[in-house]
Amino acid sequence: MQALTLAQVKPALAGSFFSGKQLQQRSLVAKAARPSIAVVSSAVAEEAERLRLNNLSPQDGARKSKNRKGRGYGAGQGGTAGFGMRGQKSRSGSGIRPGFEGGQTPLYRRLPKLKGIAGGMGAGLPDFVVVNLAQLDKFAEGEEVTLESLEEKRIVNLSGRESRLPLKVLGTGELTQKLVIKAAAFSESAKQKIEAAGGQAVELPQKVTWTRKAHEARVAAAQK
Repeated sequence: MQALTLAQVKPALAGSFFSGKQLQQRSLVAKAARPSIAVVSSAVAEEAERLRLNNLSPQDGARKSKNRKGRGYGAGQGGTAGFGMRGQKSRSGSGIRPGFEGGQTPLYRRLPKLKGIAGGMGAGLPDFVVVNLAQLDKFAEGEEVTLESLEEKRIVNLSGRESRLPLKVLGTGELTQKLVIKAAAFSESAKQKIEAAGGQAVELPQKVTWTRKAHEARVAAAQK
């Protein structure tokens, strides 16, 4: 077997005290000790075989033993267990409630109270699903416009609270075709434009709001 010269050896090994023949022999031994592709693939197959529901286990070092506090001074967290000597938060129990600032006026009481949606009041929430006349150009002549047909044509997208609200038609825009529009409320300009185009504005009855006075009157009338 022909020996290698120092020029043919890697630069990291060129300055070593081994001869070319010794370096060649060492490289052959290292190559023989190197695992083959079949061995590596079998190892990968064994690793893939390990992933089964009956032999799943956490990674090494992922599960650590819990730090047992208050178990003596030799445990590292004995005595007060990191809660100090005195005070409310060192006692047993629930501690302080969320938002408590030691007795001073807390932040949620210092902030201003806003009207409408920003303040969480129902006065700012809408009472109707609003549609303008300019949005009704998708309907053909003589069609009937209802809340269900508006949703089918994707003019309105009802979800959550809006799915329980009635329909109101406003007069923004112009109406060129004759339509039969059924809604719970109409603005004056919308009603005039619908009738001017030859259509009909059918006002649907709304759900009666429950009041104690009206309820007592209905009970008294039923008893008579």
